[in-house]
Amino acid sequence: ESMGDKITSKLIAEKAGVNTIPGYTDVVRDADHAVEISAGIGYPVMLKASAGGGGKGMRVAMNEEECRDGFERATNEARSSFGDTRIFIEKYIQQPRHIEIQVMADSHGNVIYLGERECSIQRRNQKIIEESPSAGITPETREAICDGAVALARSVGYQGAGTVEFLVDEVGSVDSINFLEVNTRLQVEHPVTEAVTGVDLGERRLRMDAGEVLPLKQQSVIAQ
Repeated sequence: ESMGDKITSKLIAEKAGVNTIPGYTDVVRDADHAVEISAGIGYPVMLKASAGGGGKGMRVAMNEEECRDGFERATNEARSSFGDTRIFIEKYIQQPRHIEIQVMADSHGNVIYLGERECSIQRRNQKIIEESPSAGITPETREAICDGAVALARSVGYQGAGTVEFLVDEVGSVDSINFLEVNTRLQVEHPVTEAVTGVDLGERRLRMDAGEVLPLKQQSVIAQ
């Protein structure tokens, strides 16, 4: 419940000491409120549905006119797609790298990461190509992102499989790491990680759901 909601997960990330994209982490009341917030953040901004997914309920605004229009469009799309009209606003990061970390956590306090997937090649906010490992980040950035993903999962006692998503700048530096969202499920792209690590994530998820201890240790997972 806490990590599946974009607004709530951002607040949790901030408390866990994980960098987040600058923005307004509360519900935007109306178009006038959206314009006021966006002016404070500085254009361009991204208007996003809190319950969103699959690229729905998202609009980029470069100015006040686009902000008003984007708020209405994002709200309507969020209503029809998710039955939830809550919208929040973030600074729009142009030409970022989109890095997602696969995590697994059992009910016995064990949490590990299984490397990253680079998913920067997208169309209409939908991922098209994913690869692992990413060729665009440094070993230091990889370690920092993976450690942040585990810290976030631990902070809420997360259990199961999940993907913690981040944006970094085009250089892929440690200083540019920003938490984006959490997908609280085994995603369709999980076979990319399976191919790299040799771990059957579906089987591991089912066994963890049955109460088994995760037998994998962090140092034994080959994800590079």
